[in-house]
Amino acid sequence: MLAGFFRSRWQGRVPLDRLFWRDMLLAGTVINIASSALALLLLGLKLPLWLVLAVHFLPVPYNIFLALAVWRTAEKAGGAKASLMMLGSALWLIATVVA
Repeated sequence: MLAGFFRSRWQGRVPLDRLFWRDMLLAGTVINIASSALALLLLGLKLPLWLVLAVHFLPVPYNIFLALAVWRTAEKAGGAKASLMMLGSALWLIATVVA
C-alpha cells in the first residue's frame, strides 16, 4: 500500500490539485511542523544535538519526493496553473529545508 502511494504520485496518476494542495502543502507541512516540534522538545530535554538535527531534517527526503512529484505531474499537465504549482512546490521545498 505504501509503495502504491509513492508509485502513483511519481508516475503522475494522482491529480495535480490533490498532489499539490493535500499531499504537499497540507500533509507535508503538518509533517514538517510535527518534526520541528519534536526536535524542539528533544532539544529542551538536552538530548544530543545530532539526534535533534536528525529528527528535524527527517522529512527532507519526503519533501524532495513531493516537490519532484509535483514537477513531474505538472509537466505532463502543462498550462499556467501547472507552472504556478511548479514554482509553488520549489518555494515550499526551500522553505521547509531552511526553516
